[in-house]
Amino acid sequence: MQHGSPADRDRNEQGRAQQARPRDALGRPLPYGVVGVEPISEEPLPPAETLAYARRLLDEGRPFAAHEALEVRWKSGPDEERELWQGLAQLCVGLTHHERGNGVGAARLVERAAGRLASYERGGGPAYDLDLAALVACARGRVQGG
Repeated sequence: MQHGSPADRDRNEQGRAQQARPRDALGRPLPYGVVGVEPISEEPLPPAETLAYARRLLDEGRPFAAHEALEVRWKSGPDEERELWQGLAQLCVGLTHHERGNGVGAARLVERAAGRLASYERGGGPAYDLDLAALVACARGRVQGG
């Protein structure tokens, strides 16, 4: 059986899909047995800790891992903040695509994130001291400028 096929998918104790295959810094799967980057914790963190963790991962050149950290928060946090965390995660996926050389995908994800974050901001939800417009502008600059 080939690794990665649905019947041979990695599962956790609860039977949920969980990728145990090693990955590189940009989230690409590596062959089993190869040493990849350290997987992130899937333990939900409070908002400020989530943001600090995601920032640290971005500073380490791991936008895919930052996306995963933000995704944990969006799936565990309050529904009314879902757009914030999804938008931030999409920015990181856009940066991931940029780093992988997929400029079209990067631009599309950043624009999707921009719309989500603008909508969230208009709704007046907590932004945890983030300047959402500046984050979007920074991501746009990265994916458009090289």
